[in-house]
Amino acid sequence: MKCLVVDDSKMSRMMLKKIIGSAHPDWEISEAADGQQAIDIAKDAEFDIILLDFNMPIMDGGQAAEILRPLFPNAKMAFLTANIQEAIKNLAIELKVDFIPKPITETKVLQYVG
Repeated sequence: MKCLVVDDSKMSRMMLKKIIGSAHPDWEISEAADGQQAIDIAKDAEFDIILLDFNMPIMDGGQAAEILRPLFPNAKMAFLTANIQEAIKNLAIELKVDFIPKPITETKVLQYVG
């Protein structure tokens, strides 16, 4: 399995990689600091799971998801956010993106990634 972790917080990326890597040491985990970097990485890769922070500089998770979803129609994709407004909910439904509410916990992440 290949997983892409996208968050502008280096601490959040490190935590997600540790949680997923501990449970699935054979998985390949890539990381990006913003939506644009995620798209640049995704152009040359295949991902089964994409975890996107929503509020990020340069390109937010919603904008990135609009580009990534068509590239990875079968990937599990989730917004990691504490900011679940109606507009974000509607975008998530439209793009078939799930939610993992922040704060990030090992239980929430492992329930989602399996």
